Amino acid sequence: MTPAVRVVFVVHDHQPVGNFDGVFEGAYRDAYAPFLDLLERHPQVRVAIHTSGPLAEWLDERHPAYLDRLAALAAAGRVEIVGGAFYEPVLAMLPGRDRVGQIRRYREWLERRLATRVTGLWPAERVWDPGMAADLVRAGVEWTILDDTHFKAAGLPDERLDRPWITEGDGGTLAVLPVSERLRYLIPFAAPEDALHHLRFLGERRPGALAIFGDDGEKFGVWPGTAGMCLETGWMERFLRLVAAAPGVVEWCLPSEVVRGADVSGPVWLPECSYREMTEWVLPPAAQRLCVAARRDAAHDPRLAAVAPFLRGGSWRNFRHRYAEAAEMYARAIAVSDRAERVRGRVGDDDPVLDAALRALYRGQCNCAYWHGAFGGIYLPHLRNAIYRELIEADVLLDRLEPPAAAAAVEVRDWDFDGRPEVRVSTSQLDAWLAPARGGIVYELDLRDWRHNVLATLDRREEAYHAEVLAGPGGAASVVDGSRPATFKEAGLEELVRVDAARRKMFVDHFWDLDVDPAAVAAGSAAERGDFAVGAYGHALHRAPDRVEVELTREGNVWGIPLRLAKRVVVRAGVAGIEAAYELSGLPPGFRQQLAVEVNLAGLPAAAPGRFFRDDEGRALGELGSRQDLPGATSLGLVDDWLGIEAVVTVDGGAAGMWAFPVRTVSQSEGGFEGVHQSVAVMPRWIVEPDGEGRWRGFVRVAFARYP
Repeated sequence: MTPAVRVVFVVHDHQPVGNFDGVFEGAYRDAYAPFLDLLERHPQVRVAIHTSGPLAEWLDERHPAYLDRLAALAAAGRVEIVGGAFYEPVLAMLPGRDRVGQIRRYREWLERRLATRVTGLWPAERVWDPGMAADLVRAGVEWTILDDTHFKAAGLPDERLDRPWITEGDGGTLAVLPVSERLRYLIPFAAPEDALHHLRFLGERRPGALAIFGDDGEKFGVWPGTAGMCLETGWMERFLRLVAAAPGVVEWCLPSEVVRGADVSGPVWLPECSYREMTEWVLPPAAQRLCVAARRDAAHDPRLAAVAPFLRGGSWRNFRHRYAEAAEMYARAIAVSDRAERVRGRVGDDDPVLDAALRALYRGQCNCAYWHGAFGGIYLPHLRNAIYRELIEADVLLDRLEPPAAAAAVEVRDWDFDGRPEVRVSTSQLDAWLAPARGGIVYELDLRDWRHNVLATLDRREEAYHAEVLAGPGGAASVVDGSRPATFKEAGLEELVRVDAARRKMFVDHFWDLDVDPAAVAAGSAAERGDFAVGAYGHALHRAPDRVEVELTREGNVWGIPLRLAKRVVVRAGVAGIEAAYELSGLPPGFRQQLAVEVNLAGLPAAAPGRFFRDDEGRALGELGSRQDLPGATSLGLVDDWLGIEAVVTVDGGAAGMWAFPVRTVSQSEGGFEGVHQSVAVMPRWIVEPDGEGRWRGFVRVAFARYP
């Protein structure tokens, strides 16, 4: 007898590279292990499970019995193991060589560890680009899973989304399963009876129809409000009992079975897309609000309902437009990938050092730190730090196969693909990346011994949900996830809603009024009197065997008064530090203005033991989340004993002192709105008065040493 409806149930379990061990452990305890318990209690149920590579490696180390249980279920035909790219990158952001490399590497790992054949792929965040199809086929993928949003955007109606489809790229074909958005919201957030009713509806519409559920395994015990609701005595147990009590209604199927059956349609070519919410999150705040409103209005207006599927929102790639920090991480990963490919051409595929470098590169492509929606994502410093740690590790390994040509090397190119050149200076101690066209700043500073980028900062910027933060609890409807009430994880978050006019990087040049309020500077509301912080600088290089000097110059103005600012940034071989010598020229008699050079340091948490400021005599001045106003200070140390690092900012004796303050953002996370410490801003400042030739000079140095 043909069952009313065939159900393909795909669970995606994932923890990102760099997430805290306690988060892994909690998710294992609350969701992953109980889900296997549930399957073992219900032998009639068959599901597909995708476990991301970072999580699978952690499980293999901490809970190998879990993987043994998974392997046993796979051997019994109860579970199909779904592959993917090893470290859960969004495939659309990778070069083709890395797509294929990650997919093949993970399939080999899974087949070796779980003793089962892997034919399918879970694409991270279901981000699809039609150009990916050929690479997936080349990597051995037979089927994948995407949202029905993709198919509707291609013009397919609901009634044709109850079957697998074929798509094609460069002559290669693979099957694609359309995930039901309706089921994603019913399971487990509606009554179990409602979910079964929807399955009955699909079967009545077309006997033997396919109903595909695909979503995060964390929603069965980890997401807020789901613990205890979904498993042993909760939602899933009730749902499975209802299904068992309705024989002939549901047949549990594995994806590889249905894609090899006769009920496959196509071919169809799907547009660049992701699930509906993702295409909203990627838009700038104003556009995001308009998109959400347009979709809502279209869904409730009979005149517009037919066009609603074509309101697609934005492209996932534009998270690199929304967040300059994502563009910087992406560009860094591309630089490492290009270098690894060059080295591969010289040493071949079997070199163990190259293999280790590729593993680090692939780990540095894990998607979570590259975007933001209803989860912390790019706002979480530990995820950004983890990305840079892996990319720096890959570069250090590649140095063994491709030694640097000089003790202090420099290369100029458009590293971040913005149409303007950036400067990279490399030594055995650090990599410094400068952007002459964007304020003449240092935007990345990698400490190689620590595998740490001290400029993995995040600017404060507008988000669509900030209106809700400003309105307070219960004061505004969410534009991020209207299905969940907002939670405020601390009081006073409205004070953190700020927009930075300049980047939170290093050697950012500000001119303030003499009586500017330091609190206004910290809040980002002080009036900028010059055009240097974000202006374009010219650059020239000066090389010596033991150092590289990058001379950055700009003809600008302060209060409309024209002047020339030159800063010579110096990186020395064998020195874990960087310095900038400043010279202002063309100053008129009587000129008097305050110059502050901003230096941000990331990865130094606030309000934590062992993280504190100290003066040049070693006296503690307060934890790194405190504000410091230090008149006349010429040196300030910042200690992080967990990283084992002390950063010391030193200036010349003519400085008026230093300010230091934390940079905190407010962001959306799965637990609600929260404040996040992003960096510490240190601002040496001078009262600029010209000499007899209309000039002024100063310098600032940032040095790093092991602590203690």
